[in-house]
Amino acid sequence: MNILLKSAKVIDPESAFHLQTKDILINEGVITEIAEHIAPREEKVIENTYVSQGWTDSSVCFGEPGYEERETIAHGLYTAERSGFTHVMINPLTHPVVDNSQGVAFIKEKARGFAATAHPIGALTTGSKGEDLAELYDMQMAGAVAFGDYKKAITNANLVKLALQYTQPFEGVVISFPNTPKIMGKGVVNEHIAGTRLGLKGIPALAEELCVARDLAILEYAGGKLHIPTVSTAKSVALIREAKSKGLDVTCSVAIHHLHFTDEVLEGFDTNFKILPPLREADNVIALREALAEGGIDFVTSDHNPLDVELKFKEFDLAAFGAIGLENTWGVLSQYVNPERAVELLTAARKRFGIGSTPIAQGTTADLTLFTPEGESLFTQEDILSSAKNSPFVGNTMHGKVLGVIANGKATLCI
Repeated sequence: MNILLKSAKVIDPESAFHLQTKDILINEGVITEIAEHIAPREEKVIENTYVSQGWTDSSVCFGEPGYEERETIAHGLYTAERSGFTHVMINPLTHPVVDNSQGVAFIKEKARGFAATAHPIGALTTGSKGEDLAELYDMQMAGAVAFGDYKKAITNANLVKLALQYTQPFEGVVISFPNTPKIMGKGVVNEHIAGTRLGLKGIPALAEELCVARDLAILEYAGGKLHIPTVSTAKSVALIREAKSKGLDVTCSVAIHHLHFTDEVLEGFDTNFKILPPLREADNVIALREALAEGGIDFVTSDHNPLDVELKFKEFDLAAFGAIGLENTWGVLSQYVNPERAVELLTAARKRFGIGSTPIAQGTTADLTLFTPEGESLFTQEDILSSAKNSPFVGNTMHGKVLGVIANGKATLCI
C-alpha cells in the first residue's frame, strides 16, 4: 500500500524533522520523500496526523501456545497494531513455558507476516519454576530479547546473581519481577485503608521494595543488565534512581493502570482491578506520574494480560491477577505527559532490548505510528479489541486517538 501523510507532525528526536510538520510519502513500505508539499497521486492520503517511530511494549501476554482461548498471537498482534504498537515483547506466560530455543522459534514463526513484530521474552528459569536457569544463551541466539519469569519472583537470590553473571558475555537482559512472596502472603490488594475497609487481605509495599533493594544490591555486586518491570511505589523508583546514580545498568517500567487508578476503585469488588503489583494509594500514584516527567521511569507498558472469564468471574480473593491494556495505553498516557515525552516513554524499550530504531528519514523503511493527542472519548465494552475482556478501563475517558501503524511493508489503519 502506498500512503501519503499530509501535514504530519513528526515526533522523533532521532530525525532531522523532529517537531516539524511535513508531507511524507511511503511507497511499498519505504519512506521515499519528505517535503513541505507533495501532490497526491494514487496514494491513500491521511491528513493532519502526528507520526513517530513505531511504539514498543515491553510486556504483553498472548497465551499461545497453550492458552489460545485468552489470545492468539495473530489476534494479539492485530490488537497491538490498532493500539499503535509495531513491536511487542511477549512474556513466557504459555503452556509449555517458552524456556528453550524451540519455543522462541515457534513464537517468531507464528508472528510472521504482520505489521507488528513479536519479540519473545524467554523464561529465566526452567518452566518458570525458579529452580534452575533456563537455556538463556540458546534462546538469545534464537531471537529472545530478554529473560524473565512473568509475575513470578525469583526467591533464590543466588539465581539472580548467576543469571546476571552468565548473561554478561552476550549482553543479555535479566528481568526480575519485584515481589517477595513471603511478605505478600495471601494478600490480594494494596495494604492500605481502602483494602482494610473492604475486608481484603493486603500486600505491603515492602513486598516490592525489599525485592528491588535486594536485586539492586546483587546487580552492584555481579554486574550485568537488569530490568525491573511494573514498579508501583515511590520508594521503588527512588531506589532505582539511586542505583543509576552509581552507574548500575538498570531500567524500570510502569504499567499504564498503575498511573491511572488508585486503590479507591476497589469499592465495587470488580476483579478487573485485581492486578499484581496491586493498585496503590494516591500518594504512590502521584509519585509515579511525577517520575514520568523527571525521568525516574524508563518506559511505560500496557502489561497486557488477557484472561478468560472463568479466571476473573469469581470472588475477589479467588480471581486471577491481571488486566488488558494495549488499547488504552495511548489514551491514558497522553493525559499525564506531553506528546514528546509520551513517545519517548513508548519507544525507549527499543534501545534497552536491542530492537533497532528506524528514524523518520527519506530512504528508510517505514516503522511508524500514526496518532493524535487531541480529542476525548469514552472507552466502552465495544471498544475492547482483545479476545479477552478483562479491562479495568471501561467507562473511563481516553485522550487522543491511535490512527494506525505502518511497518514491515504493511499498514493497519483505524481511520
